[in-house]
Amino acid sequence: MPSGKTHDAITFLLTIPVFLTVWSIADLLTAAVITVCFLLGGLIFGPDLDTKSTQYARWSVFRFLWVPYKTFFTHRSRWSHGLIFGTLFRVVYFAGILTLVSFLISFGIAVYSDGAIPNLIVFAKTWRYIGDIIRSYLGGNVFYIAFIGLWIGAASHTLTDIVITYIKTGRAKGLL
Repeated sequence: MPSGKTHDAITFLLTIPVFLTVWSIADLLTAAVITVCFLLGGLIFGPDLDTKSTQYARWSVFRFLWVPYKTFFTHRSRWSHGLIFGTLFRVVYFAGILTLVSFLISFGIAVYSDGAIPNLIVFAKTWRYIGDIIRSYLGGNVFYIAFIGLWIGAASHTLTDIVITYIKTGRAKGLL
């Protein structure tokens, strides 16, 4: 299995080719969003969040957000490293955790300030409003485009794991 430094080097090495490839088939904004999300997917939002890793350590004081994820998924399972479900589960998990933490903070502020306890419908409308603002600046498909970038970053990690493991087991002849 490659080290965190190897994964980081591959991510940085692929950044310019990813940008240029996307820019050759899409506009500059799409290329920029995919490239930034590719970097995020490779450096802090990748498959190794299921173990103590460089990616996990980069979350610093926010590592606690990934403890349930680490507990639930075994390392290199199809649910964490899988090309199809890995990134999707991390995005859904992170969106859920972010929503829960935001709600708890809103609830705490309301209790502390003797304000109104947040209504779930109002809370959902606020998230929708934030999404509308992001889409108004970055385009209607920005969340799909961002997911593609995250997926490519995570896929480069998973494919690197597969190739390096294949080479280390002595069966590189068939691969190369």
